[in-house]
Amino acid sequence: MQAWQVHQTGEPAEAMRLQEVDRPTPGAGQVLLKVRAANINFPDALMCRGQYQVRPPLPFTPGVEICGETEDGRRVIANPALPHGGFAEYAIADAAALLPAPDALDDAEAAALHIGYQTGWFGLHRRARLEAGETLLVHAAAGGVGSAAVQLGKAAGATVIGVVGGADKAAVARELGCDVVIDRRAEDVIGAVKEATGGRGADVIYDPVGGEAFTQSTKVVAFEGRIVVVGFASGSIPSPALNHALVKNYAILGLHWGLYNTKNPKLVLHCHERLTELAARGAIKPLVSERVPLSEAGAAVQRVADGVTTGRIAVVPALQNGAAA
Repeated sequence: MQAWQVHQTGEPAEAMRLQEVDRPTPGAGQVLLKVRAANINFPDALMCRGQYQVRPPLPFTPGVEICGETEDGRRVIANPALPHGGFAEYAIADAAALLPAPDALDDAEAAALHIGYQTGWFGLHRRARLEAGETLLVHAAAGGVGSAAVQLGKAAGATVIGVVGGADKAAVARELGCDVVIDRRAEDVIGAVKEATGGRGADVIYDPVGGEAFTQSTKVVAFEGRIVVVGFASGSIPSPALNHALVKNYAILGLHWGLYNTKNPKLVLHCHERLTELAARGAIKPLVSERVPLSEAGAAVQRVADGVTTGRIAVVPALQNGAAA
């Protein structure tokens, strides 16, 4: 079968190589899945660079989120068991962790429903306890992680402010349903948020960016507000001033979604059931901006690494070069 492999860490476009390899053999408690679609996540780029908390042995195939097909024809969502990741024709996954792919979503959309939306649901509902009528601020609102949080916030009855970088991404954020869109390249984020909220600030702030975005968050968080830290796409990990959190009376909440798979897996299943219901009634729908054939996966991961994409890019092995999705 064909699979992308990383033999030496580096930038994805250089580190990933498409090769003919043996089909992986499932171990105890695992199943072989035909990959119908693999969603590209920022951690895939970090793994290629050797900068992610999970460092699979070399060589490995990246791709942490797929919609796959079991040998008996069931369509499922899975996190492949590394080093046999999803940017391949076949992957393996733990049988106990398979989730049914929602009928309301196609393969690429289903592949994109899992990590980003689970992270959003746990961040907004489990950690921040977002309530209807509150104001939610989402950094990188047009990206894969941010777009999921925008849709989940709207579904929860919140007023959503989206922060993006550039006019194209601003247009995407509006289409996603943001009530207010702030282009950080053209506007003062702090001033714009205060104006949009009458000086009160945002009740919940969802931050997959870190760096300057976190600093901005601390200046626009409302009384008893909650800042949910879900990642550091900027490459800069902030050092919060806890005296500031004390004086302004806000909370800083960390979220590592992957821990729930081992600490409380029943909650992951409960979340998936809620997400499936939301998808069935059209309240959420993953924004898949591109569907690319397997041969273009390396270049696509690099674009995600460079931060120039909107929504999600899905790798669809059944597509041929130049074919329409």
